[in-house]
Amino acid sequence: MHGEGSAGTAAAQHAGRLGWALALTATYMVAEVIGGLVTGSLALLADAAHMLTDVGGLALALLAIRFASREATPQRTYGYLRMEVLSALTNAVVLLLLTIYILYEAYQRFQSPPEVRSAPMLVVASIGLVVNLISMRLLAGGSSESLNVKGAYFEVLSDMLGSIGVIVAALLMMWKGWTHADPIIGAGIGLFIVPRTWSLLKQVTHILMEGTPPNIDVELLEKELTSIPGVVAVHDLHVWTITSGFDAMSCHLVVSDIRAGRELLQEARRSLKEKFGIDHVTIQVEDETLRQQEAVLHV
Repeated sequence: MHGEGSAGTAAAQHAGRLGWALALTATYMVAEVIGGLVTGSLALLADAAHMLTDVGGLALALLAIRFASREATPQRTYGYLRMEVLSALTNAVVLLLLTIYILYEAYQRFQSPPEVRSAPMLVVASIGLVVNLISMRLLAGGSSESLNVKGAYFEVLSDMLGSIGVIVAALLMMWKGWTHADPIIGAGIGLFIVPRTWSLLKQVTHILMEGTPPNIDVELLEKELTSIPGVVAVHDLHVWTITSGFDAMSCHLVVSDIRAGRELLQEARRSLKEKFGIDHVTIQVEDETLRQQEAVLHV
């Protein structure tokens, strides 16, 4: 069973800052939804949807820390590591549905622009900008130490750009009376969500289909194993991702001398960890006779 915790990782050391950033972002997201409904601003509602991506990203970062530290059980031999992936899948689907609604609403508003209260809209967006700057400050230190925290930092950074977009829309309506600024900015923020959400959905689907991690070249990995003196061949090679940052591999090593299996296994593990970053490895060592017997059983 996989039972290693993550309490000492760089990400875990910044869990408190992630929690504060999540609380600030989620609270303001709710305020932005209320503000969007009160002012009639689609840009604010679209930015709230954009903030939902940040809330999801921050929550996933904390999930990765929390669940990776939980012990495995006989019923769940990998523990709860896949919870992060399932949460990401839910996040991606919800965001795509929200984006469809935002684009539909933007089209409707182009046809018949509603009255938008630009002054309160500007106040709400300005508060959002301050919240984003505070969250960025909280995460800035850990972003250079942990990929998990770095991802959360860029989530908040992108939301800061959304807040600036809403401020621009509010100012255009206040100074120029250009009512189309709201649906244009709203649609723009909605479209900005799509590539990130689609990328997230592809990554999640790839993991759930147990596809090869994008950072692993299977052909190169196989060549590396067969280059070990004493290894004749490699077969039944599989590499997959359990959750982000945790890859696993299994294979059969055909060796010329089964008595050297222990040394060859140790060398294979060392090479996989040092050159490919994979330390969760299952390798079956066999000689040619065992391989032939196995082939007969599979016929």
